[in-house]
Amino acid sequence: MFIENNSSKGRSSGWIEVICGSMFSGKTEELLRRIRRAQIAKQDIEIFKPAIDTRYGEVEVVSHDDSSVLSTPVHNSAEILLYVNLDSVQVVAIDEVQFFDEGIVETCTILANRGIRVIVAGLDMDFLGKPFGSMPQIMAIAEYITKTHAICMRCGELAHFSHRTVSGEKQILLGETESYEPLCRNCYVKEKKRNLA
Repeated sequence: MFIENNSSKGRSSGWIEVICGSMFSGKTEELLRRIRRAQIAKQDIEIFKPAIDTRYGEVEVVSHDDSSVLSTPVHNSAEILLYVNLDSVQVVAIDEVQFFDEGIVETCTILANRGIRVIVAGLDMDFLGKPFGSMPQIMAIAEYITKTHAICMRCGELAHFSHRTVSGEKQILLGETESYEPLCRNCYVKEKKRNLA
């Protein structure tokens, strides 16, 4: 469990929190919940998202339950450091962190080392069930990790695989329920065997 920092602008140490899981597991919803709590505490917050993710809009981070917050879209991890006021910001939140370049690990480290609470949310695995982007590295350096689960669309058990239901081998394919479904391990393995048959 992570600890929320309700202190004033003075801070002693930062940390990194990771919210990860499959698609439709509530990652962004949890990120927004933590942002709202920081806003209630009147903390200075900067929110970022990858510019390539325009599924719900250019500048909003939006969860599947239609909650949203304005954010700054950036093209790479280095841009985050250009936008953040390191002397005043207390919380930096980053959605869809798996889409960023590998420099995102250093960016998160720099921010946390400056005493900033860094909250990131993203897919831990791609549609092939492989670690996604820099998520393994971020999880390794994080103080707190929350793994969320969806509900398997085949059997109703807890799901943590994002099964792609359309053709395409590219790792990044933006989509929603028309392109992906959450599956538990058992149903995911069955689906993979069926596709190989």
